[in-house]
Amino acid sequence: MVPRKQVLVVEDEPHIRELVCLHLGLEGYQCEPVGDGREALKLGLERPFDLVVLDLMLPGVDGVTICRAIRRQGVNKDVPILMLTARREESDTVLGLESGADDYLTKPFGMRELVARVGALTRRARVAPAAGDEGSQKPITVHEVELDPSRRAVRVRGTGVEVTRQEFNLLYLLASHPGIVFTRERLLSKVWQGQSFVTGRSVDTLVKRVRRKIEIDPASPRLIVTVWGDGYKFADV
Repeated sequence: MVPRKQVLVVEDEPHIRELVCLHLGLEGYQCEPVGDGREALKLGLERPFDLVVLDLMLPGVDGVTICRAIRRQGVNKDVPILMLTARREESDTVLGLESGADDYLTKPFGMRELVARVGALTRRARVAPAAGDEGSQKPITVHEVELDPSRRAVRVRGTGVEVTRQEFNLLYLLASHPGIVFTRERLLSKVWQGQSFVTGRSVDTLVKRVRRKIEIDPASPRLIVTVWGDGYKFADV
């Protein structure tokens, strides 16, 4: 028997939490419902899951703090995170994506859409890295950035840098093709592989996260360069 995928559902509104777990359960997922931010943070750092559904506004510890903590450490660093937010302001969605979320839903949302996005995120987590098959990728060094796909290790100017799988895939794709411009659409197809409901904004926020980790001055990037009107490229050799 194939084991059921484990989903951590963090939502402080009981009726929403129960509905989410009910519909995911009908699709074959095993849910762990949590309504408190502190408990969610502890579970997210210590117990492995296949997906985290995370509300932005929570008692105890907010969703952004939990998301950032999960991405920094613990057993779920690379697990897909679907952020839920009750507000429609663009700043809220950007904040969620910049904190490390892979996708977001704005309340109120339909359960069919939720299930579809959960399915897309869990499928994407199973496919091979977008920059190529890990077995065929070779370590590269470009502009003092060292990338080792077999260990998913990154060193920048001699210092190790912690990155998520998605961040590594984006960085490896760009760094292995220095000077080549990748449009947002191409990056979406390569890094996300069409498996999630994402937009060009998702590309921009992921690039911003990577820049914060590898650039001396993220506000004036020299490694991952914006090509206005087209997309992004890694600095020419």
